[in-house]
Amino acid sequence: MRNLDEQTITQAVLTRNAGTEDRRLHEIMTSLVQHLHAFARETKLTEAEWEKGVAFLTAVGQICSPTRQEFILLSDTLGLSTLVIAQNHKKPVGCTEATVFGPFHVQDAPHFELGADIASDLPGTPWFVSGCIRNIDGEAIPQAAIEVWQADDAGFYDVQKDGLEAYHGRAVLQADGEGRYYFRTIVPECYPIPHDGPVGKMLQALERHPWRPAHLHFMISAPGYERLVTHVFREGGEYLDSDAVFGVRSSLIANWVRHESGIAPDGSRHETPFFTLEFDFVLNRSAL
Repeated sequence: MRNLDEQTITQAVLTRNAGTEDRRLHEIMTSLVQHLHAFARETKLTEAEWEKGVAFLTAVGQICSPTRQEFILLSDTLGLSTLVIAQNHKKPVGCTEATVFGPFHVQDAPHFELGADIASDLPGTPWFVSGCIRNIDGEAIPQAAIEVWQADDAGFYDVQKDGLEAYHGRAVLQADGEGRYYFRTIVPECYPIPHDGPVGKMLQALERHPWRPAHLHFMISAPGYERLVTHVFREGGEYLDSDAVFGVRSSLIANWVRHESGIAPDGSRHETPFFTLEFDFVLNRSAL
């Protein structure tokens, strides 16, 4: 094909791509090309703007590392992550809602017994978290696998810290035979997503803040049920209505109860205030 212009280039690309035997790939690439070309036409994209876009995406890729995923941050801040999750995790009313995965999960988190202090040596306000894993009929789901991860009381995840020798504030747990889970940690604080890179510059240019409300991540799996990736947010916390990654759901906001000094749920005595959270999760059955 020769002498292509702004009116004929789109169909030329679609024709060139038509030979693939992967029909899903063909469907996705056809839509991508059509929308991408329509975007360029609608905005009358200039060469200088196109070059800036290429430079931006290049910078996003260059800053990625084993502990930083800038493309997830980009997807999150553009609302794409929430859109994909929403259309792929429709559940019956009563099931716990899913939300964004985020960029700070790791594959080799340490395993702990129920009741352990997963914060390890992190300083902060003690927090005792517990609940039950159930199905939509209210039946307990025994031995569900639970992964949790969180920021510390300064708003940082362990993997953001230099010289990390051991993980803190993350764990793999297993619910007991009655679906119960419980552990000790510290109260996390709200934090800005990493904004010293290209995504941060984009937010600044758009006059948007990079902050996330305080939350605790959960990923829960059990045979016969859909995997659940979600958060639990702090009722009354900052940024619930302006989460930088659009991840808040009203059903995921819970009361983190403050207690004065005294006996904690695990029987330990505290001379300073501590918090508790009781939150049950309802899993959706897998499609047969």
